[in-house]
Amino acid sequence: MSAGARELLADTGPTDRVRGPGAGRPSAREADPDLAPALLSLVEPLECGDPETPLRWTVKSTRNLAVELTAAGHPVSHETVASLLKAEGFSLQGTHRTTEGARHPDRDAQFRYISDTVASYLEAGDPVVSVDAKKKEVLGDYAVAGATWRPAGNPVDVRAHDFPDKDAPKAVPYGVYDLAANTGWVSVGCDADTAEFAVATLTRWWRAEGRARYPQAKRLLITADAGGSNGYRVRAWKRGLHRFARQSGVEVTVLHFPPGTSKWNKIEHRLFAQISSNWRGRPLTGHEAVVSLIGATTTRTGLTVTAELDPAAYPVGVRIPAADVDRLPLDRHDWHGEWNYTLRPSPAGAAPDPAFGRFPEGDKHPAWLRHPAISGFTDQEWEVLVERYRRHLAEHPTTIPFATKPAGNTGARLLSTQDRLLVAVLKRRWKLAPPLLAELFGVSQGTVRGAVREAGSDLDVLGVAVEPGPHRPATAEEFRAAIPAASAIKRHNETRD
Repeated sequence: MSAGARELLADTGPTDRVRGPGAGRPSAREADPDLAPALLSLVEPLECGDPETPLRWTVKSTRNLAVELTAAGHPVSHETVASLLKAEGFSLQGTHRTTEGARHPDRDAQFRYISDTVASYLEAGDPVVSVDAKKKEVLGDYAVAGATWRPAGNPVDVRAHDFPDKDAPKAVPYGVYDLAANTGWVSVGCDADTAEFAVATLTRWWRAEGRARYPQAKRLLITADAGGSNGYRVRAWKRGLHRFARQSGVEVTVLHFPPGTSKWNKIEHRLFAQISSNWRGRPLTGHEAVVSLIGATTTRTGLTVTAELDPAAYPVGVRIPAADVDRLPLDRHDWHGEWNYTLRPSPAGAAPDPAFGRFPEGDKHPAWLRHPAISGFTDQEWEVLVERYRRHLAEHPTTIPFATKPAGNTGARLLSTQDRLLVAVLKRRWKLAPPLLAELFGVSQGTVRGAVREAGSDLDVLGVAVEPGPHRPATAEEFRAAIPAASAIKRHNETRD
């Protein structure tokens, strides 16, 4: 009482403190100096994150930690545990999607190539579209993420569990986004996401909007992901685009994003994200509902979307021979021709004569490799063997796969029928390693291995015996040196050919 009276008489003025400095119960850290080390001893064995950075978190809850600390002789509340963790640099964190797979060394350069090409097309007034397929949606009274404004206490009733139903109908949206016009076109399919469906959607957009919006256009630029139905490896996609080019009369150029970078596709953010936002919290009960919700999508920046139902069936597993793609008027760009290519609206090349097998007849091997001292066959025997091999290929078309060019190698050389036969013969006669055979024929080791495997099995079927050579050269120089007068043979055959 006396102390209080003295404070009042001192007239120190108003204060916002209830207690004087130093009053009150000491903090848990001060009362128990061993509390923080005990907490860290519980946390650090389960600590996650990079130990080289201050980013740390724990998988234990603060309530569980408080119970364990109290049992260990450190009574504490879960609020105090949370405060201590924050003081030690811990925080509540979710996952962060930053870890990627192997990054392609030319990823950034491909993005610059796409950006420069798109800018040149837009400056010239030519159409530029971004295409992709949206995630398939299961139709029915299933819950959809998000919320909508409704009368209080009157939510939309949906299923309690979203167990997968293989018989439930699905909607397959495929979109075309026009960069210059800021408009979208979405075909809602009822079957599968295939290359034929993708090209059909592009054709629908062109007939309904594209050709009217760009009446003078002679070329069209498409940006697409590296995978999926419109991936750069999909032969049906290229064949379908050539058909579209022929029908529309425009030159079609496709630029693919590098693998693993689909999230940078314009259509993902400017079209699909807006569609997902528009149907949030609304069950997708049928195809008509999906079409209606997509068509009603708009943004403050002026985006409009046209949606149509595509009830057609698009079978999966359709195989397109590589030879069909090789005949297309497809020009691969100098920069990553596997990602960037142009399809001209001109007819495809004629199919090769099946009587000569499935391989081009432009031989790649030097003539001296056919000399009897090297092949083990006289000129007449060799001609007979080649003819037998060609007849065998014509009579058994399913036993030999189509020859293909390695992806991205526009200058890859294909082996002719005679080349492939000679590769198999030299492999058996001289036991040559694939690198040496590849050097002699000017092709890849993979092409050589394929020829050895396929033509070698045909030699067995035809009952052809190959006489072993006297040596096993390891290099091209040893191969030539091991054969008497090889240089003279070479000069003789080059002069004759």
